[in-house]
Amino acid sequence: MLILSRKVNEKIMIGDDIAISIIEIKGDQIRIGVDAPRSVKVFRQEVLAEIKAANKAASESGADLPALELAAAPFANRPERKKILPHQTE
Repeated sequence: MLILSRKVNEKIMIGDDIAISIIEIKGDQIRIGVDAPRSVKVFRQEVLAEIKAANKAASESGADLPALELAAAPFANRPERKKILPHQTE
């Protein structure tokens, strides 16, 4: 683990496109800002642990997904549409 010291308004760079900024220090709490591309997921550790636990529980539940069947139900009796390509006429 790399340990760095920073003061308020100073940054730590991770690669070329992720910046960690020290925003505020109050007692034993430090507010940081994370500037990263939208493609990079940023979570607090405890939130990520909850997400992983929920995903694991969902995958192990073996529950059926009737909601998917219900979502398709309104389209079940719909007549099939004829596909017309741009160069064709009806």
